[in-house]
Amino acid sequence: MIVNDQLDRLQSHHDIRQLIARYCWALDTLDRELFTTVFASDATARLGRGTQHGPDEMWTLIHSVLATLDLSQHLVGSQLIDLHADGATATSRCHFHAQHVRASAEGGSQYLIAGRYDDKLVRTSHGWRIAHRKLTMLWNTGNPAVIGA
Repeated sequence: MIVNDQLDRLQSHHDIRQLIARYCWALDTLDRELFTTVFASDATARLGRGTQHGPDEMWTLIHSVLATLDLSQHLVGSQLIDLHADGATATSRCHFHAQHVRASAEGGSQYLIAGRYDDKLVRTSHGWRIAHRKLTMLWNTGNPAVIGA
């Protein structure tokens, strides 16, 4: 039925937006458990420092950067979602701003990165998950030493 298909598409769009938001909250609160609800178990990512294979490798990289900060704030917007005809896969892209603060950093306490996340998503028995994420930095400002760069 057309109505059911439309409702499923709307629900999928909502669920994918929530998924992307959970990623940001997991990073900013260093919530490993929440992070596990974002990625497929065999997911890969390119988060600016090589390729990560699996959520554990991703978390290790993310935690090594963010755990040294006083705070971070990841904001996403301009999100586009393309649900594929199979109903089980999708792509998403959005812009992000990621503010990083470490008061003790020599040379300045703040570092802002702006860029884009490009995601391949898969519907699992636990809902939508990211199968692959690519981070593309578009610009930055401030002190890269804040994140150890």
